[in-house]
Amino acid sequence: MTEIGIGLVGGGYMGKAHAVALSAVGAVFDTPLRPRLEVIAATSPDSAERYRKAYGFARGTANWRDLVADPRVQAVVIASPQSTHRAIAEAAFAAGKPVFCEKPLGASLEDAQAMVAAAEASGLPNMIGFNYVRTPATQFVRQLLAEGAIGEITWFRGEHTEDFLADPALPSTWRTRDRANGCMGDLAPHPVNCMLALMGPVSELSARIETVHTTRPGPTGPESVTNDDHAQMMLRFASGAMGHLYISRTATGRKMGYAYEIHGTKGAIRFDQEDQNSVWLYRAEGPEATRGFTRILTGPAHPDFLAFCQGPGHGTGYQDQIIIEARDFLTAIHSGQPVWPTFRDGLAVWQLVETAFQSSDSRQWLPVPPT
Repeated sequence: MTEIGIGLVGGGYMGKAHAVALSAVGAVFDTPLRPRLEVIAATSPDSAERYRKAYGFARGTANWRDLVADPRVQAVVIASPQSTHRAIAEAAFAAGKPVFCEKPLGASLEDAQAMVAAAEASGLPNMIGFNYVRTPATQFVRQLLAEGAIGEITWFRGEHTEDFLADPALPSTWRTRDRANGCMGDLAPHPVNCMLALMGPVSELSARIETVHTTRPGPTGPESVTNDDHAQMMLRFASGAMGHLYISRTATGRKMGYAYEIHGTKGAIRFDQEDQNSVWLYRAEGPEATRGFTRILTGPAHPDFLAFCQGPGHGTGYQDQIIIEARDFLTAIHSGQPVWPTFRDGLAVWQLVETAFQSSDSRQWLPVPPT
């Protein structure tokens, strides 16, 4: 086993998840590379020290540039706001250090393009954090589709629906300002990544993007909401299949509605992240009277499940997805070979999101440019 020094930028919601994953990944997957938690960067000396103590890092800093320059930091994990992603990644690549970056890849298509250019010019391992697509259930679905288990795919319906801004009385926050923090910048990258992984490239789309609650209470009165609350897209995939995607942060009652349904000529598949350890599979075979969707509970026979638990149906959780990501990043560094999804895969997501904005503005179908 070989240790590798890790620098983590950001100690909040995702920073904690990555710190826990980096501490656990060696034991869970018996990785040949074992993370050593060297430096954590936050926005102030006090928060950096608090995170350092809580997560077990050797040092804390209020300046991410010090983290990148630290000689004991050999790889960088970015879990800070998307507006900071580009500068940190470019500096890390320039310093010769592999980078794992939380989604989305930067705050804009231009950021993503620059980050891909820096990553590929460096030749260093790079990955983007799309954790939900790594559940054993969705990995199993990818296998089923690759094997042709439900025949030729004719239709895809996907969604990512949550309700954390469904109440119009909730006050204005950073989430209701700036396009990068809207539904398309925050939630959409996850289902778009999933859709591309399951279905392949999208050739054209027609989108409508809207703000449901145009004002929210502010400290001195109503404030305008300057980004989007929900969006829908009609899709034509390069395979010829049709599809639909809906994304919302105002979907009352939905907490983690990362869900999809796929129809093929020989069957169908359903999945919902709110029940992330189940896959529903329909096979168009046998007598009509006995056909129906079968609920498959994930277990050791499914991808990456056994490392966490030997009992079928016992289930994996959100944190386990982040541990799988950490394993994949260490694998990319150790092997020197790209592990999906790379920065270029993150750019493909941004390209589709940007095309959706253009389609919504122009009210027309638009082709999705290749990346």
